[in-house]
Amino acid sequence: MFIDTHAHLTSREFDADRGEVIRRAADAGVTRIVNPGTNLEDSRRAVELAGKEEGVYACVGVHPHEAAGAGDDTLGAIEELCAERKVVAIGEIGLDFHYDLAPRDDQERVFAAQLGIAARNDLPVVIHMREATEETVRLVRDAVAAHPRWRGGAAAGEGRFPSPKGVFHCFPGEPALAWELVGLGFAVSLPGIVTFRNAGSALDVARDVSAEHLLLETDSPYLAPVPHRGTRNEPARLPLIAQKIADAQHLSVEDIARTTAYGAYRLFGIGTPGAPAIVYRLKNSLYINLTIRCNADCVFCDRKGEAVIKGHNLRIEREPEAAEVIAAIGDPGKYDEIVFCGYGEPTIRLDAIKEVASWVKAHGGRTRLNTDGHGSVINKRNIVPELAGLIDAVSISLNSTDPVQYGALMRIDGERFFPAMVEFAREAVRLLPKVTMTIVDLSDVDRERARRFVEEEIGAAFYTRPFF
Repeated sequence: MFIDTHAHLTSREFDADRGEVIRRAADAGVTRIVNPGTNLEDSRRAVELAGKEEGVYACVGVHPHEAAGAGDDTLGAIEELCAERKVVAIGEIGLDFHYDLAPRDDQERVFAAQLGIAARNDLPVVIHMREATEETVRLVRDAVAAHPRWRGGAAAGEGRFPSPKGVFHCFPGEPALAWELVGLGFAVSLPGIVTFRNAGSALDVARDVSAEHLLLETDSPYLAPVPHRGTRNEPARLPLIAQKIADAQHLSVEDIARTTAYGAYRLFGIGTPGAPAIVYRLKNSLYINLTIRCNADCVFCDRKGEAVIKGHNLRIEREPEAAEVIAAIGDPGKYDEIVFCGYGEPTIRLDAIKEVASWVKAHGGRTRLNTDGHGSVINKRNIVPELAGLIDAVSISLNSTDPVQYGALMRIDGERFFPAMVEFAREAVRLLPKVTMTIVDLSDVDRERARRFVEEEIGAAFYTRPFF
């Protein structure tokens, strides 16, 4: 299932065949479409179309090109439209200093006012930004500061992130800017540009920004993807964009569709998250979700929040028996590997790991364990010899080479658990075929020191995983 988060279905270019365009999208697996407004009249058309078409949703707003004519009456009418049932955001709003079709003062005035409308109505925003990065980000920062509870904010629960505040559509910047915006609580979306030979920074963003922070869009009727470049675009072409992003991320197109659909659910409230899964597939590996319990409480983990990975819901209500897991796996030979990994610490259920891994190995599969390295403490014995012959690879969360920082990041006793993790890693290197140790890409963690420690002192492979 794909969600096109930005398609101008109310454009006059679709007047002759709008219904057929929506049907073709559905046939291509694009089950939901978000239609942004560009002025008051177009916003009303978007609301009307959403009322007629089940899979279509509306945004209301004034595009920067239309800012000069948007006074208090227009902005008041936009705010009144927020009460309509299928209005999911304020947009398309922002700044465009490339064409400058409206005076810049008017653009900034109207943009700031609409950010306020969004915050008052607790709606996300769909932002257009072209050659106005500094000014756009400044106004967004001002709005976030002025409305600290907007879309969760200070009222967020125990999860890592509140609900996203909006999306920068047709994102024009570099990955570093995208990550800055993610830190402010925004997603970025990529249209057909990512398929162009001269895609430039769009392809860099598609490769370097985690799929959890990307959305899919066609920007129809504009920016048709290759091989349709230069023709009228439409939502049915969204899978071409998804495939290009999947290739850049080394994921499957199904992974991108599922992850971005969940991103659209978080942002716009459209669609539904899947049921909790005891097994879940990423690329061609099958992951086993044995438990959501953990002896640690890492600051970067969303175990107590949504507990969703790449669109997979891992918040299981009960822990599965080994026989249930084996039945859910089916043929382990179909996958590159069977991975014991979820939001909990798998070695809490060591006996289940051993039973399932033994079955997987007996049926021609390969296994990997993702762990915090505390299994020997949890089980009160050295468990690594018990994994020999059952686990082909293990990935251990190092997080930091400083025991104090390690403890602070994981909210545990670092002086106790750090040396236990290191000893687990040394034993794993001695007894298991492949060992990787990882850190989260945090600015105050010494990455180079961690790399040297892992490669030179432990003798394992080293990997940095993104914070967000």
